[in-house]
Amino acid sequence: MTSPPEKTKLPEGVRRHADKLLAASALTLLLVGTIAYRLMEDWSWVDSLYFCVVAVTTVGFGDLSPTSDGAKLFTVFYIFSGVAIISVWLNERLRHHTKSVAKRIQQ
Repeated sequence: MTSPPEKTKLPEGVRRHADKLLAASALTLLLVGTIAYRLMEDWSWVDSLYFCVVAVTTVGFGDLSPTSDGAKLFTVFYIFSGVAIISVWLNERLRHHTKSVAKRIQQ
């Protein structure tokens, strides 16, 4: 029986770059979604951003919902990609936070 492969540790510069790339991806996702809903549904900027955040965090209050077929199809792909990107970003933030707390406890 073989042992599981060890995780390779990325250099700090690469890790920082990856963190910035994930944060930029999350912000870009919200920006693209906000603009898309503003144009497709004629919602206000605040309503468009609000819907994007509610959708990708899977809260789904239901107070806003797309009405056109194009916006509904966009929403399907937006949620699939958004949940993935936001989940990875939040996971990395939590991992970073856990490591810094563990370092403080060890000192």
